[in-house]
Amino acid sequence: MEQLDVITFGEAMAMFMANEQGPLHEVNQYTRSLAGAETNVAIGLARLGFSSGWASKVGNDSFGKYIIQRLKEENVHIGHVLVDGNYPTGFQVKSKVVVGDPEVQYFRKGSAASQMDVSDLKEDYFLQARHMHITGIPLALSDQMREFAQYALELMNKNNRTVSFDPNLRPTLWKSKREMINKINEIAYKSDTLLPGLAEGEILTGFSDPQDIASFYLDKGVKLVIIKLGEEGAFYKTAAEEGFVKGFPVENVIDTVGAGDGFAVGVLSGLVEGHSVEKAVMRGNAIGALAVQSPGDHDGYPTRKQLEVYMKQQLEGVK
Repeated sequence: MEQLDVITFGEAMAMFMANEQGPLHEVNQYTRSLAGAETNVAIGLARLGFSSGWASKVGNDSFGKYIIQRLKEENVHIGHVLVDGNYPTGFQVKSKVVVGDPEVQYFRKGSAASQMDVSDLKEDYFLQARHMHITGIPLALSDQMREFAQYALELMNKNNRTVSFDPNLRPTLWKSKREMINKINEIAYKSDTLLPGLAEGEILTGFSDPQDIASFYLDKGVKLVIIKLGEEGAFYKTAAEEGFVKGFPVENVIDTVGAGDGFAVGVLSGLVEGHSVEKAVMRGNAIGALAVQSPGDHDGYPTRKQLEVYMKQQLEGVK
């Protein structure tokens, strides 16, 4: 079996992006693409030359076939992608905007991915990976998928694999805010690296200062907390060090969706390669900046060469 640098899991959807501005019901033409926080991360890492795997279920339908085809094209390992003949693949529709976040409507309830449970988990496949990345979205999709995530986390912890966790809060998918906070934090406390946004950190801890949010999780056993601060950059803290890494300037923001996943790609790629936390966060800021300059969720994610050129140009500009 081939070793994987990083494995992740979750739900992928076919996405239809509006080709024109305006309310979704008035749009006449759409462009099909692929959506999903975890597939974004897997694709971003693969473009940088890492061996990334994605585990999930898709329906035995055209959307499921499309997702598998796209991931193959992006060189993402799909040996743990199951095809379910009883449940469909989800999809979403996204508006086109010039300023602000786009409107997104989801059609995912009862999807094949939400039916994943512990019996679907192939331990040998997960243990091929040096690192596992989780987001909070699978935790919200169904009880059985949340159990799948918890089991995968325990498996990796027990076998000395590192784990990163992006809370990626989706309040509308949860029964209550309290349940969301409790279940998300259960996973966060058992992760090595935590990647919340500032607003997410405030919801989850009750603190508004990045240092306080980071300290809250470090006291629970998390080794590294990196708090995303949007265009300003990111704050990081471990038991031994802390710092702020300035964001890269962006003149024209086209679409903010996928920026946080791009940030995770940069951070994880740096940490897996053994770079300092500061350098890894800087790489995360760079990919996040590139991501918001493209319309699709992961269209702006760079190859390694593109990333090197962009960072060199930006850093020389700063100097």
